[in-house]
This record gives sequence, C-alpha cells and structure tokens, in this order.
Amino acid sequence: MSITNYKVNIENKIATVAFNRPEKANSLDIQAWEEMKAVFDDLSENKNVRVIILKGVGKHFCAGMDLETLMSIPSNFDSDCPAQQRTTLRKFIVKIQEIISAIENCRKPVIAAVHGACIGGGLNIITACDMRYCSDDAYFSIKEVDLGLVADIGVLQRMPEIVNPGLMAELAFTGRNFDGKEAAKINLVNASYATQDELMAKVQHLAENIASKSPLVIRGIKEMLLYKRDHSVQDSMQYMASWNAGMLMSEDLTEAMMANMQKRTGKYKD
Repeated sequence: MSITNYKVNIENKIATVAFNRPEKANSLDIQAWEEMKAVFDDLSENKNVRVIILKGVGKHFCAGMDLETLMSIPSNFDSDCPAQQRTTLRKFIVKIQEIISAIENCRKPVIAAVHGACIGGGLNIITACDMRYCSDDAYFSIKEVDLGLVADIGVLQRMPEIVNPGLMAELAFTGRNFDGKEAAKINLVNASYATQDELMAKVQHLAENIASKSPLVIRGIKEMLLYKRDHSVQDSMQYMASWNAGMLMSEDLTEAMMANMQKRTGKYKD
C-alpha cells in the first residue's frame, strides 16, 4: 500500500510514525485509517525496528475520525433492509476497532507523544499504545458524546484500565476537555512536559533506552503485560512460565550477562 497520510522514518532501530494531515488537524478518513493498520502491521515484522514513536505533524496530534467520513457512512449502505444496513455499520465499526488493535498487537513497544488536540478517535488510539507522554498544551476529550455517539472503537474498554473508573465515567459522560497536566495527574500519560521540544527529547531518549535492550525480552514483556490485563494472576503466571520455558535459554540471555559483567551495552540480533 502507498502510504500518503503518514510520515514514517526509521533510524537507529527507532521508527517514528507521524500523522500527516495537518490541514485536517490530523483527523482520519478511511484511507488514513487503512494506512495506519498497514504501517503498524509492517513495523511489527520489520527487523530494523525495535520501538515506535507515534506523533502528529503540525499543531495537533490527532483529531480523530474525519467528520465527513463519519457523515458519509449511510451512503455506503447498499440495501434498503434495516438489518442489512446495521450489518454494514457493524462491519465498519469492527474494522476501525481492528485497525486500532493493530497498535496494541504490534510486537514492538509503541510510545505516543501527544501535543495539541487528541480527541475522539485520537484518544482511542493512544489508549492502545504501550506508553503515553504529552506536552502541557495537549488537550484530550472523549468527544463522541457531543456527537450523539457512544464511543465504540476502544476508549471505553481500554481507558478504564488506565485511569480511575469514576473519573473515567465523568470524562465519558461529559466529553469535557482536560489538558496535559491533568492527563498526567490522572495517569493517562506518564508525564507532561512544558514544551513539545522537551516532550520529543524525553520520548526520544526513552526510545533509545528501549531499543538498546534485547528485542526478544522486550517482546516478551509486552506480551505478558497485555495478557495480564485480560487474565487472572494465576493464568498469567502459568503463561509466563510457559513463555520462559521456551524463551529463557537464548543467545540474548548470554549476551546480556556478558554485557553486564563487562559494563558495556549489549549487542543483540534483530
């Protein structure tokens, strides 16, 4: 697929993916949604990538679903039958859900670096990322409630695992804006920085740190954290035992131990 709605740069094992529709506040039309899945599916298997930074070009991170796209959904109905129309609508919703899940399912850690607007679909997207950081000028909103919609592409499922459930309910019911400092206070983001430049410097440093680790171990950590979210402690411990039974005795383990003893950075195969 030809990628036109994103800028993708890979350097020193770090992929930087940037929403690139600044004239539309980085809102996403159908093509942009489809390209996002293609980008993350590709990076998940790219051996030259160990960690991914997701950001936005221009004044905003992502303003979510392009309103023209949302309003055009009825034009895609190819039947007068209400049941057939609802089936088509359900397929569309599931498609967008699966696109966002491609970020969560990506085998590489994904760091969201948010500035400006992160509303609606944009907020849905960052909840599928492994880590989130922002600048103080960022603002967030579960905007769907003001559009007459129940948010349906992941934020109501993922965000309650991140923030206090009562506050989650408030944000979902009101759709109010909250800024970067509040996002950090409620633990939606790990930290908020005074400027976008400071944000990107901190995120870049974090990405470099992660990229220096064993890719095999990083992949295992991501899989274990996601598995634990959806399973009991006991089930997760059993899965962890099975994972390490298969993966523990690796070349990366030997290299990591040697690097620690020799006080150097480990060198790992991709």
